[in-house]
Amino acid sequence: MQKITPHLWFDRQAREAAEFYVSLLPGSRVTKVTSLSGTPSGDCDLVSFELAGTPFMAISAGPLFKFNPSVSFQIKCSNPKEVDAIWEQLSAGAKVLLPIGSYPFSARYGWLEDRYGLSWQVTHVDASSSGQKITPVLMFVGDVCGKAEEAVNFYLSVCAGAPDRTIADTKADVLARYGRGEEPNQEGTVRYAQFSLFGQEFGTMDSAREHKFRFSEAISFIIPCDTQDEIDYFWDKLSADPKAEQCGWLKDKYGLSWQIAPAIMRELLSGNDKKRERVTQAFLKMKKFDIATLKRAAAGQATV
Repeated sequence: MQKITPHLWFDRQAREAAEFYVSLLPGSRVTKVTSLSGTPSGDCDLVSFELAGTPFMAISAGPLFKFNPSVSFQIKCSNPKEVDAIWEQLSAGAKVLLPIGSYPFSARYGWLEDRYGLSWQVTHVDASSSGQKITPVLMFVGDVCGKAEEAVNFYLSVCAGAPDRTIADTKADVLARYGRGEEPNQEGTVRYAQFSLFGQEFGTMDSAREHKFRFSEAISFIIPCDTQDEIDYFWDKLSADPKAEQCGWLKDKYGLSWQIAPAIMRELLSGNDKKRERVTQAFLKMKKFDIATLKRAAAGQATV
């Protein structure tokens, strides 16, 4: 089964950024570049790539959305030298949020926004620690601050009820909570937790400090679905803002963006330009994806 996949929205730099990111880590590669035409943003590059085994997608679709630290990506390193080597490459043209150094939670750690605005946490972890090399981290701020644990439980419940899925790789663990005297953070809220949805590891935290950002469409998470029943299920469970529903995208009740997409979408968009254009024009008319209609468009059959 395909994993939940982070999706990154760039202005025009998706291919350039993907090539830069894969240069950082061994075992990383760009797997496919697809050009879409006739979209509201004009011609778009859709880039699939892998970073140390974690799948990503990126799109060049105009300056509509900007990255911010509400979603960052943690790179786990086995030794301080690896932290420093990756930090050196990422920090060129970057904005440092927490300088590289020693912290109570890691002997070597730093947090920055890279040259494209994407946030990375580079950290040394104990050699016995297991998990992914790269972990998306969700920071709950503003009106959703204090709801990180509630959100994790919600996501777990959604996954537990999903049709045609195994939940063997779906779990959560709160590793640290804020204590008394750590205002503005409320005692008992989440300092850091980790959870896994269908084998995709995530991290999360609450932060009550003043932040001028929140979750946005710049970073979304693709849930690949094999059947229409799965698409219908996740759409009904997750969508909380009808105005945000478009082309398989939705926002949940915490403001986090998801894409509920057919697992065969890559196949549907492969092949000749005419086929790709038919499928693109079909899905641009949709809010929730309809697999049967997309297959008819790919085959050149009438879709209405």
